[in-house]
Amino acid sequence: MFGRIGYRVRDLPTARRFDEAAAAALGLQVIDNSETSFLVIRSTEARLPFVWIGTEQPAFWSARHQVSASPIHVAFAAKSRAEVDAFHKAVLAAGGTDNGKPGPRGPAAAHCYTAFAPDPDGNNIEAGVREAPAA
Repeated sequence: MFGRIGYRVRDLPTARRFDEAAAAALGLQVIDNSETSFLVIRSTEARLPFVWIGTEQPAFWSARHQVSASPIHVAFAAKSRAEVDAFHKAVLAAGGTDNGKPGPRGPAAAHCYTAFAPDPDGNNIEAGVREAPAA
């Protein structure tokens, strides 16, 4: 499990509109972090783990870093198929494009239900729920 991850974007307001739509559909929140970044968190009471999204280069990144070379893949855990469906609908309404309609995926497809949409910078954003195998 990660404590935090982060990546850079070109246009903060455009990225924020997309990420606010995705977060709301999954019961997450978007909060300000600085003038050039925001965070996606579970809630104001549970701020870890978080996803940092911003336009500046963090001070701890050195010149050797390949800064946010797109596309990256970020997968958010959904609580249900309904949340996955809501995520997909919300990000498309926020200007996103379909990169995988909600449905079963992967080798354990019967137990994983996901949807994908590229964000405005081309990063592949996923919402998915793992389900118990049918008895």
